[in-house]
Amino acid sequence: LIAGPKLSHRQENDVELGWDAAKEIARLDIGQTIIIKNGTIVAVEALEGTNEAIKRGGTLARESAVMVKVSKPNQDVRFDVPVIGVETIRVAAESGVRVIAVEARKTLLLERDAVIALADTMNVSVVAR
Repeated sequence: LIAGPKLSHRQENDVELGWDAAKEIARLDIGQTIIIKNGTIVAVEALEGTNEAIKRGGTLARESAVMVKVSKPNQDVRFDVPVIGVETIRVAAESGVRVIAVEARKTLLLERDAVIALADTMNVSVVAR
């Protein structure tokens, strides 16, 4: 747990289910992020980018959704690295996403201290796996 409240059992299950789905869409080079709620994938990131996928997923899930963001297999991190930042936390909170799960050692947290502070303030859990 990087920031925010401890995950519920349901949220932990959504992270687990979402992880495999996100890895598969990343492998297929579709996107790197999925939004899931209660075991149902409600949004898959494509060309629109992470924040738009979060908004769409939040609208469909209505509240308490989980976001999973992973790296692509063999991703060249010199040019393209998965990133979350303050704006990601803000968009997630405003869209009803309550958990952001990222891939440990492969995701860049821009302005880490600010991300943690905002996530704590906005009640968004950030976890690395």
